[in-house]
Amino acid sequence: MNIIHTDVAIIGAGSAGLSAYRAAKAAGASAILIEGGAHGTTCARVGCMPSKLLIAAAEAAHHATHASAFGVHIDGNVRIDGREVMARVKRERDRFVGFVVAGVDAMPAEDKLTGYARFIDDNLLQVGEDTKVHAKSVVIATGSSPVMPAMYRALGDRAIINDDVFAWDDLPKRVAVIGAGVIGLELGQALARLGVRVSVLGARGRVGPLSDPEIRGYAQRVFSEALHFEPRAQVESAVRDGDAVRLRYLSSAGESVEDTFDYVLVAAGRKPNVASLGLQNTSLALDDNGLPIYDALTLQAGAHPLFIAGDANGVLPLLHEAADEGRAAGTNAARYPHVVPVERRAPIAIAFTDPGIAMVGARHADLAPESFVTGEVSFEDQGRSRVMLRNRGLMHVYVDKTSRRFVGAEWIGPDAEHIAHLLAWALQMKLTVDEMLRMPFYHPVVEEGLRTALRDAAVKLA
Repeated sequence: MNIIHTDVAIIGAGSAGLSAYRAAKAAGASAILIEGGAHGTTCARVGCMPSKLLIAAAEAAHHATHASAFGVHIDGNVRIDGREVMARVKRERDRFVGFVVAGVDAMPAEDKLTGYARFIDDNLLQVGEDTKVHAKSVVIATGSSPVMPAMYRALGDRAIINDDVFAWDDLPKRVAVIGAGVIGLELGQALARLGVRVSVLGARGRVGPLSDPEIRGYAQRVFSEALHFEPRAQVESAVRDGDAVRLRYLSSAGESVEDTFDYVLVAAGRKPNVASLGLQNTSLALDDNGLPIYDALTLQAGAHPLFIAGDANGVLPLLHEAADEGRAAGTNAARYPHVVPVERRAPIAIAFTDPGIAMVGARHADLAPESFVTGEVSFEDQGRSRVMLRNRGLMHVYVDKTSRRFVGAEWIGPDAEHIAHLLAWALQMKLTVDEMLRMPFYHPVVEEGLRTALRDAAVKLA
C-alpha cells in the first residue's frame, strides 16, 4: 500500500479543484490533485462551451430563415445538416478540453493522483485500491451531476442529460425537455431552431432564474411564441416504446396531452457529487443530503481543516464562482488554521437564450418591497433593438430608496449578456443611480434601453 503525505489534498480537478491546487501551491503548501474521471472540467466538456457551440449553430440557422424581414431573400430552403452541426460542436469542444488537459499535463507528476477518493477518517483518504493519502487539510471540489428522477431512469438510453447531447453524431427529430431552468431553455431553444420538434415542459412556472413576476410573465409569452413551451406542465407517465418515448402530461391549461419523442432530455436540476466520498467515516456534521455543513463565508466545514468549493457545495454552479471559491478554499486549506472569508464578486447570472435572460445583484424576490423603486424599460420600441428586429424584451432595475444605490436587476432582452456586465461592475463599485446616469451612453446602442430604465427609477425616487 502506497501512503502519500501532503499538506493539502484536493478531490476533483474541475474549475474549483484546479484553482484550489494553484492557490495552495502559491501559498507555499504541498498539494495533491486527485481525479477519478476524465480531465477537462464540466464547463469545457459538457457545459458552457459545447452548449454555446450548439447555440451558435442555432443562431446561424435562425438568422438564415428570418432574413426576408430585411428584404434579404435566400433562394431555396435553408438546409440544416445535423451531422455537420454536431461534428463542429464536438471538434471545437475537444479543442477547448485540450487546453484544460494540457494545463493538467504540465503539472508535476508527483502532484497528480488518478483514482476515486474516499474518506477513511478526517485526514486519511483511500484513492483507488493501492494508495492512501494523509492530508493536513482537504478541499472537496467534486462538482455536481444532473438529477435523473426514477420515472425517467426507467427509459434507459432514451432519457438523457445535457452531457449526452454533445455525444450525438446527428440531431434527432423529436425531443421533450423536462425543466425550464437555464439548461432546459438554452438547449430547448437551440434544438428547436435547428429543426428539432421540441417541447419544453416546466413544472412550477419557472423561466430560467427569473424571480420578478412581470419579467417572468413576459419571458413566458416570448418563449411560448417561439417554441412549444409549457411552464406549468405535470408529467403523469413516461413509457418506452421501442426507440421512442410516449409522454402523457397535463398542460399549463390543465388539458391532458399525449406525445411521442425520440428522447427525453432531463434538465431538472443538479446535485453535489458527494455520495461516494465516504463522509460518514468522518466526524463532520452532515445535512439531510449528506453534504458537510459548512460556513458559506469561509467554505470551512465546522472547525475542521476541510473546505468545500464549486458546484460540490450546491450554491452557485457557475464557472467564475467555482474558480473564486476554489482559490479561497485552496488558500484557506494551505494556511489553516488562519482562515479568511471568500472575496465575493457582484452576483451575475445569464441564460444564453434569444432574447437573453440576465440577473444582477439582489433578486426581486429577496428585496423588501418598501425598500426600493423599480425602473422599467420595454425593448419593443427601443431604437437599436428595433433596427435589428431584436425588439423583444422587458427590464426592471432596482434602486434603494434611501441610498439611491443600484441594488439589482432582472430582465429579458437583446444583448443581455453584455448589459449584465455593465450592471455587475456598477453594483460592485456601489454606484448610485445618479452616478450611473452620468456615465456615457453612445447612440444608437441597445444600452440606451438601460439608461431609460435608470431614468425611470430616478423619477420614481424624486
